[in-house]
Amino acid sequence: MTPKPSRGMEMELKLELDAAGMDALGASELLAAAPGAVSQRAIYFDTPDQSLLRGGLSLRIRREGDRRVQTVKASGATAGLFVRPEWEFKVADDQPVLDHTSPVRALIGTGTEAIAPVFAVENERRQWMDGGIEISLDDGRVIAGDRKTSFAEVELEHKSGDPAAIFALARKIDAVAPVQLGVMSKAERGYRLLGPAPTATKAHRVALDESMTVASALQAIGFACLRHYRLNLPLVLDHRDASALHQARVAIRRLRSALTIHKSVFVDRTVPRLNTELRWLAAELGKARDIDVLLKRTGQSAIRTQLLEARAAAYDAVGIALQSARARGLMIDLLEWLSMGEWLRDDTNAEAAATPVPGFAARTLRKLRKKVKRQGHGLEALDDESRHELRKSAKKLRYATEFFAALYDRKRDRRRFKRFLSALEDLQDSLGDLNDLSAASETLRRLGITGGDADGRAGDPKAKAALLEQAAAHHDSLIGAKRFWT
Repeated sequence: MTPKPSRGMEMELKLELDAAGMDALGASELLAAAPGAVSQRAIYFDTPDQSLLRGGLSLRIRREGDRRVQTVKASGATAGLFVRPEWEFKVADDQPVLDHTSPVRALIGTGTEAIAPVFAVENERRQWMDGGIEISLDDGRVIAGDRKTSFAEVELEHKSGDPAAIFALARKIDAVAPVQLGVMSKAERGYRLLGPAPTATKAHRVALDESMTVASALQAIGFACLRHYRLNLPLVLDHRDASALHQARVAIRRLRSALTIHKSVFVDRTVPRLNTELRWLAAELGKARDIDVLLKRTGQSAIRTQLLEARAAAYDAVGIALQSARARGLMIDLLEWLSMGEWLRDDTNAEAAATPVPGFAARTLRKLRKKVKRQGHGLEALDDESRHELRKSAKKLRYATEFFAALYDRKRDRRRFKRFLSALEDLQDSLGDLNDLSAASETLRRLGITGGDADGRAGDPKAKAALLEQAAAHHDSLIGAKRFWT
């Protein structure tokens, strides 16, 4: 959900349901006022090399009965290139109109003749008002050649009245039909269907620019973290994908870091509770992640069968946690907090919220780097606890570096950024190896597994000494790297 500008942009909350949830919602009182479904069919267009997708545009013609409407939407950085991020008008048939007024022509010039249909969306939509909220219930499928995929979602769009009502309604719906946040547009579903099988999604660059305030930057970072988390959930739940679970956990850690980074400038009594819930969710994922890490190191050792059994049980628990009312409610709470939390409404935060983000970013990066430098002094002699604190600080520095990356896009900054991030990644990797080494035995004890060593290096002081030496060298490289924010 995003703030609603004066022209042409949507403010909505999208919720995804499964087939059972759709049936439960259909039988509930919440749909008592819903009219009959209207059939829709939308054709999406692009060039063979997907130049519209790469340019941040989607082009569709949607048909309802005899009426056809052409829509062009801009997203991400492309939205800032035009006066309006959405263009919509009636057309006579299924041929897109791409004259001089179209942003498509502005983006790809004379290449419009290569534009052709790439996929279609067929949908049964019911739409009605509940107070000041427009509700759209969609039951549809995406078709790309011989590939098909189904979807069911509820879109809640705030039209008038108290914006908090949209979240109250979302919670009512979730109580009847369990939902997950919807983060993909129908266009994204289609393009995913065109591509290879989905894999774990890494964090994307956050769309920040120098004109943004600290408040709008935090919102952008938070929304990006929620999207990162949500995109990995299907692979975790349906395929028990280790990489997707790792990325979902990274998304939660990134969001916690974002809250920590900004707590010095905003007063909000809700944050401690949100942080506690995020810590719980990360811990649930962490139990399975620990086993995945061990399995990478065991090869065909005697304990591998026991670890695989433990992994199956851990992923059972992960599935229960991710689909629980607690986790689902947390996502709605986080979205509400990012959109209209106390930190945005409290007058004591007004000055901080309006602060330009570039200066805040530089101060934050400087402070975090200083902490990593101090904590890493004499790294080879640090005990496990001190080294763990350094590892956590290095993670926060890396997340902040990635959060604010788009603010440093000049040629010199990009070069320095790349070197700084590379050194930081090397330090994280070496500290991670040391952590895995010390955590392996503890994980085996927690699981009650005996009869083997998950990592042959665990009891080898030479192996640990080599890793410590490597980590110290990476720390020196990081501290010696030029700062890209100066």
